[in-house]
Amino acid sequence: MSDRRLTAGASGPLFQYAITRSRGGSVALHPSARHVSVLVEAAVESLDDALAAVSGGADRLELCADLDAGGTTPARALVADVLARVSVPVLVMIRPRPGDFVYTRAELDRMRDDIAIALDLGATGVVVGALDASGRVDAMATRELLAVSRGRPVTFHRAIDETPDPLAAVDTLASLGVARVLSSGAAPTALEGADTLAAMVARAGDALRVVAGGGVRAHSVAAIVRRAHVREVHARCEADAARIRSIRQAATTAV
Repeated sequence: MSDRRLTAGASGPLFQYAITRSRGGSVALHPSARHVSVLVEAAVESLDDALAAVSGGADRLELCADLDAGGTTPARALVADVLARVSVPVLVMIRPRPGDFVYTRAELDRMRDDIAIALDLGATGVVVGALDASGRVDAMATRELLAVSRGRPVTFHRAIDETPDPLAAVDTLASLGVARVLSSGAAPTALEGADTLAAMVARAGDALRVVAGGGVRAHSVAAIVRRAHVREVHARCEADAARIRSIRQAATTAV
């Protein structure tokens, strides 16, 4: 076993509204006392990266290796180090290699092992994504990975942006019990894909959360939140606490 990997080989601000009806029959909306905040998830690939993200106010971490290639399974030692040093939830990327998302039997077995190791180390959940040869969600492989995730939350990553029909993919993932899906709305950035993201949010309903990711920055996050109606956003930290802090501030003060 190699230590290089786990195994070898709406409009804002966002409020909930209470409806009141006057004696004359008119209806008014009043913001309730509970503010619905936007959760910021930071993608990180080192301990320094993770600590910077938490310092910047990240609510959750997605821990990966090789973010330049879209993220792969991080080293066991890195997972242990990060989990020992942060108190926010940590989701561990489970992806055995860069490239496409069609996996062999051996790769799926490795992913199953990596999920077990990540959860044994104390990860909150995992991030996976598998497609079949037609580019659609591989329901059988996804079901298999969910089955070894011990009921922990599973995110389906941006492999969904490679599918021919993201809305049909949302239906499949919801039926399988996936907790959330990370997407740019099948566009280069989440801002460009905001309309598709909004359709995905509407399609998902309460069955799963749609997390907007792809080019999320302080200057774009408010528009993404407003147009896509998402309540969770995902951004790469790159050991820059100020980047995460500015995204958080812009997201939660969206008007």
